[in-house]
Amino acid sequence: MLSGVADTHALTWYLYDDPRLSATARAFMEQAAAEDDQIGVSPISLVEVVFLTERGRIQPQTFARLLTALDRSNSVLVGVPCDRHVAAALSRINRQHIPELPDRILAATALFLGIPLISRDRRIRSASIPTIW
Repeated sequence: MLSGVADTHALTWYLYDDPRLSATARAFMEQAAAEDDQIGVSPISLVEVVFLTERGRIQPQTFARLLTALDRSNSVLVGVPCDRHVAAALSRINRQHIPELPDRILAATALFLGIPLISRDRRIRSASIPTIW
């Protein structure tokens, strides 16, 4: 069962056990793992990881590390699609509240799936998207 969708920051911080991941978000993700639930990873996060690596903002091996985590059979992380249902949900998100397309896609994914988004983003958290942080 999917418990939540991780935004790109939460995802990378989880992979590296980074202290910037909030205690609440970490506990949520660890509880999902302990209960054999999963945390969704949107394709937009995969693309963002490549982009952030190219810009030197995250470690070069992050993409490979993320793919390895996704490929493990017992991983808490699982890929979720960005499809027509996510696109339809995107239209329900106020562009004034969440103006950045990657953030809107992540929020729409969580909205369509009916699960919270794990995100520190203040704009997302202040919109009507259930979030964990």
